[in-house]
Amino acid sequence: MALIVQKYGGTSVGTTERIQHVADKVARYRAQGHDLVVVLSAMSGETDRLLGLARDMAPRPDPRELDVLLSTGEQVTIALLCMALKERGIDARSYTGPQIPIRTDSAFNKARIQSIGGAGLRDELAGGKVLVVAGFQGVDEEDNITTLGRGGSDTTAVALAAELNASECQIFTDVDGVYTTDPRIEPRARRLSRITFEEMLEMASLGSKVLQIRSVEFAGKFNVPLRVLSTFEDGEGTLITLEEPTMEKPLISGIAFTRDEAKLTVLGVPDRPGIAAHILGPVSAANIEVDMIVQNIGQDGSTDFTFTVHRNDYERALEIVRASAGNMEAREVSGDARIVKISLVGVGMRSHAGIASKMFQILASEGINIRMISTSEIKISVVVDEKYLELGVRALHEGFGLDTVTEEA
Repeated sequence: MALIVQKYGGTSVGTTERIQHVADKVARYRAQGHDLVVVLSAMSGETDRLLGLARDMAPRPDPRELDVLLSTGEQVTIALLCMALKERGIDARSYTGPQIPIRTDSAFNKARIQSIGGAGLRDELAGGKVLVVAGFQGVDEEDNITTLGRGGSDTTAVALAAELNASECQIFTDVDGVYTTDPRIEPRARRLSRITFEEMLEMASLGSKVLQIRSVEFAGKFNVPLRVLSTFEDGEGTLITLEEPTMEKPLISGIAFTRDEAKLTVLGVPDRPGIAAHILGPVSAANIEVDMIVQNIGQDGSTDFTFTVHRNDYERALEIVRASAGNMEAREVSGDARIVKISLVGVGMRSHAGIASKMFQILASEGINIRMISTSEIKISVVVDEKYLELGVRALHEGFGLDTVTEEA
């Protein structure tokens, strides 16, 4: 029938009973005639447990040895699933990342895949085996075990699907697809039947936790069709694929948001070349990522410079900027860690004007003041006070008809 790569996350294999359930699902796909490669995460909570053990040994564990430790979590689940499949009469074999091998660079704890040895896997598939692969891990050129960072099992699955030219890469999780927004905020949120790689990448980067960003980038680069499905409920899920030129897209596909935002403002900085670099250079040197940036030029030859960072980095960033404010002759440095970002995402924006003005009107009608604005070709983001997050999401969801839009098949 087809070659399918499936990935099951930590909650899907969180207990032996759930692993038995996964074995039943794999057996059903196998009975339909599909060739299968199954990628597994560690049991839910296992990676955190292993990290805790490491920190009991050393406040800052050696990165190489930490990867040796963390890679053991997936070895448990792949072996258990193979045992369960063999009990069902299915010829299954487990593989760690190094056994394939999945070659990576040597950036321990956050390695990137460089190549995959797919020849052996193809031979095993041709022989009728179901292959069960440990996600999240690989091996560098010196045969050191490496890990791909949080969510790396998604990336493993997509990379294998690309290497093996799979018909589809299915990501099984505890939700049944990608929704127009978080159903916990807006109960009328709808599951999308399909979404483009671009839209999913924006939503993942803006706070949607359904898929790991790197896996979406990888899938888009190699045109691997992704489908998000529930481990615990049957359904079609959400297909993530290239945009079809003939497909009439709705204006907005979804609303993403991030709670963990903070903003810093440098007031009264002399308006001269290089001032942005003077402000952001020390922040970047501290490995703090900057998101939105707004600069306002005054008539007195000064400028106000505002930018956002993750809330976890707020105190450190504020300390750095205040320390360098004197050298910049800044009048004042202030900050606010009680903000959130709300974003509209949709490839339909490319061919429709007036999305931004409609968004601003909807928020204004609810008395929500916009603090910052950022746009791209398929995204509009605004920063507002955190107390308005749920009201803003619900108002925009209703205002753009996301609870009633009929999607194209």
